[in-house]
Parts: sequence; structure tokens; C-alpha cells
Amino acid sequence: MAEKKSTADKDRTGAGRFSGLGRPRRRTAIVAAVLLVVVGVPVLSALFGGFERTSGGEIAVVRNGGFFDDNKIRQVIDPGSGRVWIGLYSQVHKYPAQQRFYTITSEARKAERSGVDVVTVPSSDGVSMGIEGTLYFTLNQDHTALKNFDDKYGTRKFRSADGKTFNVYDGDDGWSAFLDQIVRPVIDNDLRSQINSFRCAELVSSCALVQNSSAPKTAQAVGQQQAQSNNANIAKVQNAINTSLAADLEQTLGGKFVTNIHFNLVRITLPDKVQDAVDRAQAAFAQVSEAQAKVATAKAEAAANQARQNGYNKCPTCARIEELKALPQGITVYAPGNPNGSLLRGK
Repeated sequence: MAEKKSTADKDRTGAGRFSGLGRPRRRTAIVAAVLLVVVGVPVLSALFGGFERTSGGEIAVVRNGGFFDDNKIRQVIDPGSGRVWIGLYSQVHKYPAQQRFYTITSEARKAERSGVDVVTVPSSDGVSMGIEGTLYFTLNQDHTALKNFDDKYGTRKFRSADGKTFNVYDGDDGWSAFLDQIVRPVIDNDLRSQINSFRCAELVSSCALVQNSSAPKTAQAVGQQQAQSNNANIAKVQNAINTSLAADLEQTLGGKFVTNIHFNLVRITLPDKVQDAVDRAQAAFAQVSEAQAKVATAKAEAAANQARQNGYNKCPTCARIEELKALPQGITVYAPGNPNGSLLRGK
């Protein structure tokens, strides 16, 4: 019995020994799994994130962003590229590669800025005029120019009209903020300088109705003023703005970063009070025209009656015939000399 008990004790002791060896192995496996999650997942994520591509409507500037790298520009990815290696933890700034536009309009839903957005500038004779239009342009896709643009404007933020801040590469919001803060003042200044070289009536004909003048404006004078081509003057303003904008934007931005610049001047409006005065003046001219038409009609009728009477004087018989034609239907006896009446109706 003693020998059997000793053998059983040995078996239990050996099993305990093997059981003790199993616990460190499990701990090692758990630690390895944790390390794989903590270290492996970020590494794999970084490896997969080290590839980038662009769609057909965008171009990208890549900056170094690794732990031991500098923050200089690494490369430029052209529009519509396949997947390319950009390095670990690099920063990608994507910019639009297609035509962009910036709209200034009184229609709140179409304006770039929130709410009603009109550039108000004075004419040479001091009338405030609201200018609405759209600026079309394309970002310069030359790699050297794009790198310089990213150095100057891709490394800072811009405040939008609603007070929020964005990077220029933050989609439409970023572009709008950049245009509001950097490009819009150039547009305003160019519009002001060009509009100030024209009188109000040279751009909006109805200004002639309400402007002070030594001689009163008549409907005929206004008609002659309206006959002058305001479209030609507006085209001059538009062409001058297109020329000056290209030079001013290059100087302001510090490089030729935008190309294919074109400003389309859509509409010129007058202040509400001035427009109300124009409407009243136009209504008054309409009343005058209506009265003149009535006078002309009366004169024409009088002349026709006089001509008719002259004809009757020369031909009394013709007058009698016309008189008979004018008799009502149902008359059987016509007795002009009857003291009780000249007309007798038949039964």
C-alpha cells in the first residue's frame, strides 16, 4: 500500500509540474496578442495609408509627415492617377484640377457668401451701384507653381464669412474661405476702379430719369438715352476687369497661381430709393404718353369729322343718304317735317 501511495503522490506532483509550465505559455500568448493589436494594427494601417491616388478632378501635393521626417513637399500627384507610394504618415493636400467659379449675386442661394452678396461701388457721378457677376478661373497645375502655392497658402487657415476657419484644401468650404479672404478684396477693388470711370446713365439708362440736370428730361430725351448702347459700356467694364484681375491677382497672391481668369458681369442694380424714383418717373412718363395718345386720337377724330362735313357740304345728297343709312331698323315712314317727330314706327 505504501508503494502505491507513493506512486500516486509522484503522479500528482508531475501533473502539477506540467500544469505550472502551461500558465507562462498562456501569458506569453496573451502578451503577444496584445502587442500584435497595439503595434501591428497601427503599422499595417500606416503601410496601407502610405498609398494614395487622385480622381480626375483633383491634384495633390504630398508633404512628409513621418516621425523622423521633415515637413517638406515630397511629391505632386497628377489628376486621375493610380495608387502611388507616398511614404508613411505623409500629409496629402488635394486641390481642384477643374475650372472653379466664385459667384457674387443678390440671390442668397446662389451666392458664395451666405445671404445676399452684392459689390456696391459708386459711379463717376456718385450713384451707388450694385454689381453682380461670376469669376471663373483654374488653379495652375504646373508642379513648381502648385508647390509654391501650397507653401504660401496650404500651410495656413482662412476665415470664412460665417467666422469658421478652414484650410484651403478642405473642399468647397476651404476654397470659399480662401476666396473670401484673399481673392474677394481684389475683385472689389477692380470693380470699384472700373465702375468709377463711367456715369450711372452710361451703364443703366434709367438713371437719366432721376439725375439732376439743367434741362428737364423728356420722354423723347430718355428714349434717345436708352437708344445708346449700354451693353457696349458694360462690355468695356468686363474686358477691363478681366485684364486687371489677372495682373492684380498675380501680384496679390505672389505668383501666377490661377489661370484662365474670366469675370462675367451679370447685372448692375440701383439702390432701392433710386430705383423707386426711377419707377415713379417711368410711371409718370407712361401717364404722359397715355394723355398724348388721347390728344392725338381726339385730333384725328376731329380732322376726320371736318373732312366728312366738307364732303357733305359739297354733296348734300350724299349727306341725306348717310342719314337714311343711320336710321334704326323697323322705321317705315321718315317725315323730317313732322312737328311731332321725324320718325314713325310701323306696326
